[in-house]
Amino acid sequence: MSEHEHNETTRPAVSPPRPAPDASPTAGLRRELPAEVPAGAPTRAPAPAEGDVPKPSPGLTGRQRLVKGLWPPRVTRAQLIVALLLFGLGFGLAVQVASNSDSDSALRGARQEDLVRILDELDDRTERLEDEKQGLEKQRDELENSSDQAEEARKQTIEKERQLGVLAGTVAAQGPGITMTIEDTKGTVEADMLLDAIQELRAAGAEAIQVNDVRVVAGTYLTDSGNGVGVDGNKITTPYRFKVIGKPQDLEPALNIPGGVVQTLEKEQATVTVERSTKIAVDALRVVKRPDYARSSSQ
Repeated sequence: MSEHEHNETTRPAVSPPRPAPDASPTAGLRRELPAEVPAGAPTRAPAPAEGDVPKPSPGLTGRQRLVKGLWPPRVTRAQLIVALLLFGLGFGLAVQVASNSDSDSALRGARQEDLVRILDELDDRTERLEDEKQGLEKQRDELENSSDQAEEARKQTIEKERQLGVLAGTVAAQGPGITMTIEDTKGTVEADMLLDAIQELRAAGAEAIQVNDVRVVAGTYLTDSGNGVGVDGNKITTPYRFKVIGKPQDLEPALNIPGGVVQTLEKEQATVTVERSTKIAVDALRVVKRPDYARSSSQ
């Protein structure tokens, strides 16, 4: 065998493997994938959508979750309207309670002697009304039981005319009562204050009242008139002198009750003097005016 044949016989039948082609396609694919995140790097949670309620963290306690749910507060329009209505209601109740407490403050701060005097005055008023009721019942019984009912009716008519004349101011009157003098050097006394005094005296049982030279009757009105007061169109000036016929034990306490007429006038820097008397003369008269249209139903 020749040397050439020997070389051909020893050549391996399988060709050795070729080197792997270039891995450039694979490298291009990896560049398109996102970068790898390290295992220990923190991840950012997605932001919650608007209106979503955040879920409580699993590590919070029940109280912490409650506080977190209440604060910061989330106020809606309906809640705001309800809150305003409740505020207005509370404010109105507070004003009402304050006004009631102001009207009763005089009695709350009164002494025990003053409260006893007020109760006595109320008892006296009740007694006067009871006496008036008994008097009317007595007149009725006399009319029913009298043998000469015409004469009895005439007597009662004369007595009633006299009483009505005193009330109407057409006849003079005299009797026990008080005299109240108001000195107003500052000019702070107004018509409504004198009107309060007249009403208080009437409530205490005054039967005849005269202010300066003017007789006070059921239709009397008072107005402010410059540096004085007008009574039924007649101007009067200080000092204002009230001559009142009635029970002095009732009239004077009515003026001196806590928060009453005397204290109100003294707050206006006026000087008030009240004197009791066993004989008061009310001699100012009113002219009787015949009504234009009203007539007695007996005619």
